[in-house]
Amino acid sequence: MGMAAQRISISILLLLLCIFSVSVPSYTKHLPSSQAQALLGVQKLLNYPPVLSNWNASTDFCNIEPTPSLTVVCYEKSITQLHIFGNKGTPSFPQNFSVESFFNTLVGLPTLKVLSLVSLGLWGTLPSNISRLSSLEILNISSNFFYGDIPQEISSLTSLQTLILDNNLFTGRVPVWLSDLPVLTVLSLRNNSLTGYLPNSLSSLENLRVLALSMNRLSGQVPDLSSLRNLQVLDLEDNYFGPQFPSLGSKLVSLVMRKNRFSSAIDAEVSSYYQLEQLDISFNRFVGPFPPALLSLPSITYLNISGNKFTGMLLENMSCNAELGFVDLSSNLLTGRLPTCLLTGSKNRVIRYARNCLATADQNQHPFFFCRNEALAVGIIPSKQNKPRRAAKAMLALITVGGVLAGIALVGLIIFLVVRRENAKKMIKTPPPRSITENVSTGYSSKLLSDARYISQTMRLGALGLPSYRAFSLEELEGATNNFHSSAFLGEGSHGQMYRGRLSDGSLVAIRCLKVKGRHSTQNFMHHIELILKLRHHHLVSSLGHCFECYLDDSSVSRIFLIFEYVPNGTLRGHISEGPAGQKLTWAQRIAAVVGVAKGIQYLHTGIVPGVFSNNLKITDILLDQSLVAKISSYNLPLLTENMGKTVSNSFVPLVCRTKHEDKIDVYDFGVILLEIIVGRSITSRNEVDIVKDQLQVGIMADDAARRSIVDPEVREGCSDESLKTVMDICYRTLSNDPTERPSVEDVLWNLQFAAQVQEEWGGDSGSTEGSPVSPCQPPPLQLTSH
Repeated sequence: MGMAAQRISISILLLLLCIFSVSVPSYTKHLPSSQAQALLGVQKLLNYPPVLSNWNASTDFCNIEPTPSLTVVCYEKSITQLHIFGNKGTPSFPQNFSVESFFNTLVGLPTLKVLSLVSLGLWGTLPSNISRLSSLEILNISSNFFYGDIPQEISSLTSLQTLILDNNLFTGRVPVWLSDLPVLTVLSLRNNSLTGYLPNSLSSLENLRVLALSMNRLSGQVPDLSSLRNLQVLDLEDNYFGPQFPSLGSKLVSLVMRKNRFSSAIDAEVSSYYQLEQLDISFNRFVGPFPPALLSLPSITYLNISGNKFTGMLLENMSCNAELGFVDLSSNLLTGRLPTCLLTGSKNRVIRYARNCLATADQNQHPFFFCRNEALAVGIIPSKQNKPRRAAKAMLALITVGGVLAGIALVGLIIFLVVRRENAKKMIKTPPPRSITENVSTGYSSKLLSDARYISQTMRLGALGLPSYRAFSLEELEGATNNFHSSAFLGEGSHGQMYRGRLSDGSLVAIRCLKVKGRHSTQNFMHHIELILKLRHHHLVSSLGHCFECYLDDSSVSRIFLIFEYVPNGTLRGHISEGPAGQKLTWAQRIAAVVGVAKGIQYLHTGIVPGVFSNNLKITDILLDQSLVAKISSYNLPLLTENMGKTVSNSFVPLVCRTKHEDKIDVYDFGVILLEIIVGRSITSRNEVDIVKDQLQVGIMADDAARRSIVDPEVREGCSDESLKTVMDICYRTLSNDPTERPSVEDVLWNLQFAAQVQEEWGGDSGSTEGSPVSPCQPPPLQLTSH
């Protein structure tokens, strides 16, 4: 039995050895087995993508033919470079995918110097074990779904020369520890969600040649980068930098500061940037004279200063670089004549100069006084040629004398008002009774008139085309509504009944009827009326007047009637998601509508004191007039909320810090309106908002085709990609659950106006299905010089 057992054991052992010899992979002789195993592990963890489908145990990895999607480079039988490029449409990995395990597998390539993992759908926080790839010199993990902070462990990769993290979801700040990477030459963090100020430590990266931070949420002053003598590319587009022009080195080849908040004059040093090929400072708030020397910089080929407040006179005899292929001077305050050199030369040159005050009938020019008045409004004195210093001194003297005289006049006015007030107190010991038909518009309060903002606002009321605010009699309203007949009834909500009426002059009005709880005199409501009469704006359904109905026994108010302008063209939703196919608003019209809504919200918040917040904004409360001008029809009048004994609330808004962040409540509600504008269908629940919001986030990071798949088919082919992406991005940010993370109304308005401008230049609302034309705005690729 012992011998038999021994023979059986030997036989089993031999069988196992045979099986083992068959199952062990035959790794390439040219590569250590550990590195081959690491590559096969990468293949498995990436779920066997098509680009790696041919890999197997017998693959000679060092001799794989390179393709645009895959490159493996070996040196002395070790892998030194690995480049894998996937498709943006690659399906996401299973929920149990671990990005930490993935990088642990890559650690099996200890000699790896270059690692590119682009558009592979990788997701998660970038793990700390990336520090174990200690030989890395170039790291490119762009177009994935990495989120969270950029890990500090990257600072231990002291040989790192290029760090590209573009098109991910990184948050937090630009790391201070980047200065620990002594040989870093390229830093690209485009299209993430980074916030806060730039660290001053960036100025110590002496070898830096490319700094790309576009399409984040960075803010504040750009640190002094003049010490970066090798910097050739600086891309700060689409952030919140400003207000001062940054201090930079003179070897820049490309400077892009488009779509920020710079509001200073342009640095004179820019005129000495002799290597500068591309300068784009468009859509900021730059002021002061435009430096004509920019047109003649020896290397300049692309110049865009549009959408600023630059002043100055252009002359026909100004010089410009013959290689200048694109110039956009539009939407500034320039006068004079277009330089002849821009109109001659290359036929392929693109010149834009609309919305200035140039002496030409081309491209929609403003009259001269427009630029002068706008310049004065922002504190710019229009420049005059050869103006003597003597005249400047005389002007200064006149301003000084004028200031003194104005001060004396102001003191006299104050004394006069004080004396008048004291006399009034002596003459009037009791206020006179007010009748129901009192016209409030003739009696603005002294507090209202003490603020010049409101004086100027009341002077502009006539521009709305509305009659003066006044008190109506009950008889007028009964006549306008045929004694409040059922045919005039529009509906009833939490804030009373609504009627449509026609006044004796033929004008239509909307009348809101409120029943008053308790016993109150007309005087109790007058401070509310003083607020209501100020609510007159181009993008509000404006108030026209009021009427008090009183009890006969004690003259207390029984009902209040508020009279508003009547807007007959239906709701915004009716023109977006409920309208007949082919008759819905175009993309440009939709942007114009929401720009109007944003202006209305801005006026409610800042145009009057106290501001009106928590307005329970809904797309069904946005009305369109005959010219498709959007007007907010329902807003939070204190008279309504106090009378009803409750506050207005919106079921969409997360109940967080409701009173602390009142302005951001309206921003969230506006985001829901934007969402419906984009997708073209009704959104009726908070859960649906969250679902579509997640789709937006993916769409923002995706390519043009994937982004358009989210959009209403009615406008899908009629919008430019940049305009669409801008609207989607600002919409996504307005819907943040944290009120402090939502943008201000001013930020929202600025972004929407930018989207409108881009759409106008693209000209895609013609109904063409050809897609976006090739834009001449895109500069040619830059060739960096070596040193």
